[in-house]
Amino acid sequence: MTGFTTHLGTAAPLDQANVDTDQIIPKQFLTGVTRTGYGKHLFHDWRYLDLHEQEVNPEFALTKPEYQGASILLARENFGCGSSREHAPWALADFGYSVIIATSFADIFYGNCINNQLLPISLGNEEMNNLFALVKDKPDTQIFIDLPNQIVKVAEQEYHFDIPEHHKNNLIKGLDAIGQTLELDDKILDYENNALAWLR
Repeated sequence: MTGFTTHLGTAAPLDQANVDTDQIIPKQFLTGVTRTGYGKHLFHDWRYLDLHEQEVNPEFALTKPEYQGASILLARENFGCGSSREHAPWALADFGYSVIIATSFADIFYGNCINNQLLPISLGNEEMNNLFALVKDKPDTQIFIDLPNQIVKVAEQEYHFDIPEHHKNNLIKGLDAIGQTLELDDKILDYENNALAWLR
């Protein structure tokens, strides 16, 4: 995986709380074990008016022309609640999102995002209200994300966000949970070669 340091892009506003993983990627589309091919089914029940995804719902924010090509998703509290399926961040990333900014995230979903190089950022209600207002008033608003300094910059405003240091480190280095473990390969080998000598 490639690392994440900074990102510049426009945002799409999903002004809704408690968006669960079955809304992000419905269960009937969980037919594979690779990370690609899910973006076309993202938010299926909201994006389409038919089961075969031929008729787009023009009232859904993410289908509106002014938000096409957005790489940042804005949402409200408890985003990604529900099941632990990793397909949810796969679908979001496959659709083209690199960053999700929300009031809060479900814990398992948050971890799955980190493992898939999708940056989840939590901001307060007032800050989220400001972002939603800016993006709705001016859809081409550019938002700059600085992960090393933990800053969101938009217009003349700057917002600081918190992220656990090990999650930040994994994103910057492009590591998933396995990659993080392999960074300790020397210590693991040392333990195997020495601490278990009595078993020989």
